[in-house]
Amino acid sequence: MKNIVLIGMPGTGKSVVGRALAERLRYDFVDVDDLIVEAAGEKTLADVLRKRGVNDFLSLESEVAGTLDKENTVIATGGSVVLSDKAMQHLKENGVAVWLETPLSQISERMPDDLADRAIAAPANMTLRDIYEEREGLYAKYADLIVASREGEHATAQQVEEVMRTVGVCL
Repeated sequence: MKNIVLIGMPGTGKSVVGRALAERLRYDFVDVDDLIVEAAGEKTLADVLRKRGVNDFLSLESEVAGTLDKENTVIATGGSVVLSDKAMQHLKENGVAVWLETPLSQISERMPDDLADRAIAAPANMTLRDIYEEREGLYAKYADLIVASREGEHATAQQVEEVMRTVGVCL
């Protein structure tokens, strides 16, 4: 069975929706952010980003996602994984990429004032809008399916499942 690879901006709920979807489908669940923290030997994603800087963080994320070898797994990626063509091509080899599309206004409501607190891999001078505009085209490029986020992770997970079944993705 193919993996389900959730992509989208930070704050779209990839991790919580991923857990709910994995439970619904009886799949395993992996959060790439957790694997990055583990690989770096740190306690939090913010620690990794703070100690390594944006470029080294992105390289580590690309390496971790680009070597992930799973089946029957819902994979919640970091919001910046789409910046690595190598990682995305690898994830799509045995996975269906699902973009959890969420309006910028909703994402803004979920983000702290200081984006560094959320461990968003972007230069310090970029606003959330800048990051959204930079990545939106990449999410569209890599997405096999686009699902509009709904209120609550279980509703979004159900929506992902329904869309996948509708288009004939074997689960």
